[in-house]
Amino acid sequence: MEIDLSKYNNSWYHPGSKLKLGLWYITNILFFRSSLVPFSSFKGSLLKLFGAKIGNKVVIKPRVNIKYPWFLEIGENTWVGEDVWIDNVAKVTIGKNVCLSQGAMILCGSHDYTKTSFDLMIAPITLEDGVEFLHKA
Repeated sequence: MEIDLSKYNNSWYHPGSKLKLGLWYITNILFFRSSLVPFSSFKGSLLKLFGAKIGNKVVIKPRVNIKYPWFLEIGENTWVGEDVWIDNVAKVTIGKNVCLSQGAMILCGSHDYTKTSFDLMIAPITLEDGVEFLHKA
């Protein structure tokens, strides 16, 4: 079977308004993907401003990439390490006392390689309380 990307159509997927997406894109680059802002409480406040639910004492290290904060919930005392990528095209719920180690990736979407149109597939992800999520090369 040969993939034909000219048939690809994900017009059904609308994660937010263009204004909201644009504002988050800039905020994510300036304050999350950058190494310049080390303050987790400030990052938590920004995430809440964009609709995320963030618990107390959440640590968010530099160079973290979050796709859509309005699809994100993080429980208290959770750590998000350097270079973590949360590609949450669907809801991601991270419990309390969770450690996302450096370089970990949470991916809620993929494509259906069994169809020539390579359709987008999405599903929510939940990491229960106390999970340690490590990146293994």
